Amino acid sequence: MIIRTTPDKEKARSLFSMTEHREKFINSLLVSDDSATVITENYYEIIKELGTIILLVDGFKTIGEYAHKEIIEYLAKNKVLDSSEAEIADDLRTKRNYSSYEGRKISKEYITNKKASLLNIIAKLKDLAKTKLSK
Repeated sequence: MIIRTTPDKEKARSLFSMTEHREKFINSLLVSDDSATVITENYYEIIKELGTIILLVDGFKTIGEYAHKEIIEYLAKNKVLDSSEAEIADDLRTKRNYSSYEGRKISKEYITNKKASLLNIIAKLKDLAKTKLSK
């Protein structure tokens, strides 16, 4: 559920800092069968946190069972992500959920094939988050 709240730039800035730490961590790893799951999960966390930042600055937050899905839907509805980007982000969410909640490994091929698209989504969200935080 998306609810209206007071915009919280301080929390948003803190989350932004976390995304930068995650990016540095991911960039220090080579994609391998052993690291693919961790890399994929961290790409997801970055996208989710950047989406959360955008919502926080806009004066919203998500709560409940489908909160992360609703972040992606909010970004698509507000034309932050186009339909193919939202589809990729939602697929990443699903992969991360299978990994986190069911212990399924994510293949090296998945991250190799999706990396460029994920980096584009991250760059787009990061630029918007920076713009919103600077206002």
